[in-house]
Amino acid sequence: MKCPFCGHVEDKVVDSRLRREGDAIRRRRECLSCRRRFTTHERVEDILPMVIKKDNRREPFDRKKIMDGMVRACEKRSVSMDTIEAIVDRIERKFQDRMEKEIRSEEIGEEVMRALHETDDVAYVRFASVYRSFKDLNDFMNELEEILKLREQGKTKTVDNKEAVP
Repeated sequence: MKCPFCGHVEDKVVDSRLRREGDAIRRRRECLSCRRRFTTHERVEDILPMVIKKDNRREPFDRKKIMDGMVRACEKRSVSMDTIEAIVDRIERKFQDRMEKEIRSEEIGEEVMRALHETDDVAYVRFASVYRSFKDLNDFMNELEEILKLREQGKTKTVDNKEAVP
């Protein structure tokens, strides 16, 4: 493993721990050159589907893109990283379980929006505004009105009200 500090390629593993879910191993490593420590995560390399983008390009499924989008949407909200990781794990597992070779990027976006809608309304609107490319304030207001209708019917949850789905 290449040291992120000095670039040396030899290190030793100081500590290894299995994640609670059992799907990854966290390793603490020490560089044999500069003696600084760093962390790596090892996961089983799953066969993930190719993602068909809106312009019909194909690229490998990338959980980091989902994670980054959710982290941005949840910025300054009380949604924990554990919750975000659990959602990303669930989405990734869902598409793996389908055992399809290709999936449309729209399906991934809709899954993220569904999960954020159940978790935090503000994060949902943030993500939706980028994902759905809101053109103007009317698009934004229409989405907010829909959320308010659902909230009145008791079908939506928010972190602020301490009713969020983990």
